[in-house]
Amino acid sequence: MAKPDIVLARIDNRLVHGQVGNAWAGASKANLIVVADDECANDEIQKSVMKMTADSVGIGIRFFTLQKTIDIIHKASTKQHIFLVCRTPENMRKLIEGGVPIENVNVGNMHRQPGKKVLHEAHVYTDSKDMEDFEAMKKAGVNVYIQIAPGDKKYSV
Repeated sequence: MAKPDIVLARIDNRLVHGQVGNAWAGASKANLIVVADDECANDEIQKSVMKMTADSVGIGIRFFTLQKTIDIIHKASTKQHIFLVCRTPENMRKLIEGGVPIENVNVGNMHRQPGKKVLHEAHVYTDSKDMEDFEAMKKAGVNVYIQIAPGDKKYSV
């Protein structure tokens, strides 16, 4: 089983949008975005909007459920430089615990919601469950950090 070239793994509630497509995809040198999200994998409207963003910067995009990502990520071609994006810390944790070889997790936008408080950045709101998921990732040897855009300050989680 080959190790996939995951050049960036990011948590972002918005999944793929302009900042991801324009800033992060280019900065990471990825040539494929993998959206690992159960809801999005089955939503043609979400997929079409995200595909437009990927197409606008000339990068491939795939949409998989969490389980399918776990099942097939090791089949990635050595030519694929993967930018993996999930909606929540819980989903990223599931991928890591499922055997997806992620070394670093970039935390991006996590929207404000009732019961969540800001963590270092105005765009990152967490609750105790999110923090538990971050701690589990760190215990698995993963470097977890907040960085909203390339070039912005990094904060350890």
